[in-house]
Amino acid sequence: MPDHAFTPIRGRIDRWCFSSARLNNRLNDPEEREVLVHLSPEGIEAMERGKELPVIVYLAPFTGSGPQRAGWKAFAETLPQRHERLVACSAMEPVILVMPDTFTSLGGNQYVDSPIMGQWSTWLAEDLKSEIKSRYLTNGQFGLVGKSSGGYGAMVNVMLQPKAWQAIASHSGDVGFDLMYGGSWGETITHLAPQRSGEAYVRHIAASPSMRSADFHALMMCALAASYDPREASEEGDIGVCLPVDFQTCQVDQKAWMRWLAFDPLTMVELNHSALKELNLCFIDCGNADQYNIHYGTRRFTQRLKELNVPHHYEEFAGTHSGIDHRLDVSLPLLAAALRSN
Repeated sequence: MPDHAFTPIRGRIDRWCFSSARLNNRLNDPEEREVLVHLSPEGIEAMERGKELPVIVYLAPFTGSGPQRAGWKAFAETLPQRHERLVACSAMEPVILVMPDTFTSLGGNQYVDSPIMGQWSTWLAEDLKSEIKSRYLTNGQFGLVGKSSGGYGAMVNVMLQPKAWQAIASHSGDVGFDLMYGGSWGETITHLAPQRSGEAYVRHIAASPSMRSADFHALMMCALAASYDPREASEEGDIGVCLPVDFQTCQVDQKAWMRWLAFDPLTMVELNHSALKELNLCFIDCGNADQYNIHYGTRRFTQRLKELNVPHHYEEFAGTHSGIDHRLDVSLPLLAAALRSN
């Protein structure tokens, strides 16, 4: 069995909240969000001496949130424990490690601006960064790291918010929507059939006392629609969730699907690769047996980066989409080094 991390936190975990109108949304989720910040003992000492530290913002995967990563878990290491271990053994320099609450009522976040979900991309680049700068001694260098939806958020926010981020690490981030989502419409629509629409399904789940395992995938597809193709709310109480597929025939609406594909990194890179070239570090990895087929999209994406002469660091490891937190031992030191003051 894997080792359990018994080591106590020796540094400091700050918890604070702030509100932002940018997170106004149709879900009625709160605009006030909690943010956890971890400082290692070495980082605290460095700032007491007046040293400015770089910032790494952790973006959670779907159904997760930043504060969750600071919580105890059996046979696992919390993110603050990992940070302290890596700093203590000189594998990385201390950073200001930020873990914001980015959860939504649709089960997660893709970290793009949406009238349904909120302006999360702008919130990260402007509001969250501003709050961190006002509270901590930073060197002005900010990086993003995340897995799955969080890895996707790290990658696309560099392209959506040029110059806002200096380094990113994407672990198994969503790439290649055709393989990731294209083959699952039948499963999704069959599960949603009793409600006859994504909009009605969201209302059904909101009123349900519990969720089945199949609900998490179906709700994720609704969250993706809310992120990539938000519609006008047609009736009072609607939020504008519409899946790009016919519920009777399971035929894909190609115009709607193209709006989804516009958010696929494979599409975005064609117009936004110059932003990636400005990064101090573009780290990408993926398991070679990812159950969502992300390794195929990632191979295509990194091949295109090569063709566009975008500097990047790609690693493919033996593994799936699950149980890959150990990959942070690779990315966090690289991010810390890339974000050092010049």
